[in-house]
Amino acid sequence: MEAIAAKGLVTTAHLDTFKKIVGEANVLADEEQLRHYGHDETEELLYLPEVVLKPANAEEVSAILRLCNEDLIPVTPRGAGTGLSGGALPHLGGVLLSTERMNRILDIDERNLQVTTEPGVITEVLQNAVKEKGLFYPPDPSSRGSCFIGGNIAENSGGPKAVKYGVVKDYVLNLEVVLPSGEIIWTGANVLKNSTGYNLTQLIVGSEGTLGIVTKIVLRLIPFPKYDLLMLAPFASLERASEAVSAIFRAGFVPSALELVEIDALTIVSRMVDSTAVPVNDSIAAHLIIEVDGNSMDVLMADMEAIAALLADFDAGEIFFADDAQQKAELWKLRRRVAEAAKSSGYTIEEDAVVPRAELPALIRGVKALGKQHGFEAVCYGHAGDGNLHIRINHPTIKNSHGNAEMTAALTSLFELVHSLGGTISGEHGVGLIQKPYLSTVFRDANLRLMREIKQAFDPNNILNAGKIFDLA
Repeated sequence: MEAIAAKGLVTTAHLDTFKKIVGEANVLADEEQLRHYGHDETEELLYLPEVVLKPANAEEVSAILRLCNEDLIPVTPRGAGTGLSGGALPHLGGVLLSTERMNRILDIDERNLQVTTEPGVITEVLQNAVKEKGLFYPPDPSSRGSCFIGGNIAENSGGPKAVKYGVVKDYVLNLEVVLPSGEIIWTGANVLKNSTGYNLTQLIVGSEGTLGIVTKIVLRLIPFPKYDLLMLAPFASLERASEAVSAIFRAGFVPSALELVEIDALTIVSRMVDSTAVPVNDSIAAHLIIEVDGNSMDVLMADMEAIAALLADFDAGEIFFADDAQQKAELWKLRRRVAEAAKSSGYTIEEDAVVPRAELPALIRGVKALGKQHGFEAVCYGHAGDGNLHIRINHPTIKNSHGNAEMTAALTSLFELVHSLGGTISGEHGVGLIQKPYLSTVFRDANLRLMREIKQAFDPNNILNAGKIFDLA
C-alpha cells in the first residue's frame, strides 16, 4: 500500500480535549488502529491519520469540528470504509472522524412512510428493519451488508434497484448536518414537497463529506412489493448482451434490476464463493440478470415471458429462471461479491463510468481496445439498466491508478470516450481522490469555479475532507 506520514498537527493538548469530548476509549492513536482506519476499498492505498475519533452524537461532532476549525486541523469523515474513490482516506493526516457509534434507527413512521436514522446504521440493517413493517427502502449498493447509510448519502449511492426506483437522492427528505464551524442545522423539512429556498438537502447528498457531517437522516419509504421474479440470460457476445439492455426498455419494460456481468468476472467470483449457480463455459461471454417486481404475479409472469422472447432476437442462450428464494439469493450473492472477488484476483483498479444505456456497446468496445493499447486486462459488470458500468482493471505492474502517469493517461482516454458518448466519470462511487484528475474532462471551468465557491462558503478554512473532488488552490 502507498502511505504518507501525518502532518503533525494534533498536539497532546488536542488529544486531551478530544478525550473530554468523546471519552478516552473513543480516541484511538496507536499505529495498528490508525492503519485500520487509514484505508478503505480504494485500490491499495493507505494514509495514516494522527488520531481516530468516534463521537456518539451531533453535539460531540460539533465540539470536534469547532476545535479543528479554530486550529486548522484536517478532518476526514468516515463511515464503514467500503468506498472505492478514496473519499474517506485521511491523505492529509489530522483527525479521522468515524460515525460508527451513531448507529441507531431512531423512528420508523408508518403513517407517513418515513424513517429517521443515524448515519452509522448498516444499509441492509435499515432495509430489513423497515421491511418488517411492510416498507421498502430501495437503494441497495453491492456492499449493503457492510456499508453505512451515511456513506450512501455522501456518495449518492445507487445499486441494482436504481434502474426502477432511483438512487439515494430520491429518498432523502431532510438531514441534520454539522457544519465545519460546528454549527448544527437541518437542511429541509420532513415533507414530500419543498420549494422553500435553495435545496440544501440535495446539495449535501453526494457532496462526499466536503461540506458538512451528516448526523441524522430522514428518508421516505414505499410499500414493499409483494412478488419478484429473476432470470439469468447468457450471451455468446458481450456486445449483444449490452445491446439487449436498451431493447428491453424500448419495448416498454422497466425491470427492478438489470445487471450485466462479463463471464470473466463471474468465473472469478464463482471460484471465490465455490458456486455452480451460474453456467460458465467457453461459449458464454456475458450474462444479464433481470428482475421484475410488483403486486401482481400474473403481470410479472407475462413481462418475463415477453422479455425472454425479446432476448432471442439478440442471440441469448438458454434462459434460467430462479425457482425460489434460495436460488435468487445465490445469484444475487454472486453479483454482489464480484468487486471483492475481482480485487482479490489482482483487478485492483475500479472505474465507475456511466453512459446513456444505448451507448453501452460502444463503451465496452472502447474499454477492450484501451486494455490492448495499454497492456491491461479489464472485466466489466454493473448496472446496465441505467448505463452504469463498473470496469475492473488488472495491470501486471500498476496496482494503483492514483499518482501513476501511465494509468492516468489510459484513464484520461477512457473518460474522454465516456464524455463523447454523453456520459460522465462516476455513476455512484463519487470523485474522492481517484477521479479528481479527470473532472476537467466533463466540466467546464465555470462548473468547477462554482463548486469551489460552494465549498468555500461552507468551509472557508478548508478543514473538512480537503483535497477531495478538487483542490481549492
